[in-house]
Amino acid sequence: MKKRMALYLGIDTSAYTTSLAIVDDQAALVYENRKVLAVPQGERGLAQSAALFQHVQNLPQLATAVPQEYWGEIAAIGVSTAPRPLKESYMPVFTPGFGVASAMAAARCIPLVLTSHQEGHLAAGLISSKLSGTRFLAVHISGGTTELLEVQRQLPGQMDIRILGGTTDLHAGQFIDRVGVRLGLPFPAGSSLEALASQANPEAATWLPSAVKGFEVSFSGVESAAQRLIDQGKEPADVARAVEGCIVRTLTKLLKAGTEKTGIKEILIVGGVASNRYIRQELERRLAKVGNFHWALPNWSRDNAIGVAVLTLEKTKGNFIKAGNLTNHIE
Repeated sequence: MKKRMALYLGIDTSAYTTSLAIVDDQAALVYENRKVLAVPQGERGLAQSAALFQHVQNLPQLATAVPQEYWGEIAAIGVSTAPRPLKESYMPVFTPGFGVASAMAAARCIPLVLTSHQEGHLAAGLISSKLSGTRFLAVHISGGTTELLEVQRQLPGQMDIRILGGTTDLHAGQFIDRVGVRLGLPFPAGSSLEALASQANPEAATWLPSAVKGFEVSFSGVESAAQRLIDQGKEPADVARAVEGCIVRTLTKLLKAGTEKTGIKEILIVGGVASNRYIRQELERRLAKVGNFHWALPNWSRDNAIGVAVLTLEKTKGNFIKAGNLTNHIE
């Protein structure tokens, strides 16, 4: 292995993924590993206690899999401790990661950097995109979050985030998962639903309405409507495309409202739902004159610890990492 000045380790334990990543002092991805939590067939999720228990089991496995030669070069360890960078933001699933990261940092006598799951998503998107500037709009769409954000970067390793709007009930990822599981797809259903929808009648994209009022969106009513389509015997592929089409129209309205309110034209889309290629293409087509779109790499849109590692590097060194600085040293 080529000798590096320092390495930075990130850990993230989200609702459905245990992940670990290492970047070097130039923000090159050196090592990355993740394990999706097991959900029984037909179930639509996990209780926090069950997810926490799986993280406790997964973390030693991921740590043991890290090549031994990397450990001596790790200069700091970072971990997500909450869903969002807010005092009231808390989920039990983040406690196993914090426990392991703090023990590692104490044993090595190296800095421990605390961040949030949302900031990690945004950092993974920034490092793999061409977005420039320190102020931008972001949409975080996943199984646990559907929010429109105004983001300002003032200090390395952290983000000032203002929530402009989002869902009042189900998240976009929950909408996908509930319909996907009903269609017999495995949980989480995102990638399977995307593959299924590729076989759909194009007109099916218009079958479901979008529920948007200002900066508030809702997916509970349209989820019920999608379930009725299934009850009516509609083709599974068409139902899947109807779900995608609904999400596209919902986000289109939300983003138009956001750009009009703030005047910001730079838009970053992150989170597991952002890996859907149909949603990406349609949003860019519909909003080509509204803003400039930037996306995390598809595999970096899903839950991962890459952004946590990058934020750990930034805060430790006191420097911003330039957007689009992505390189990959993984062989």
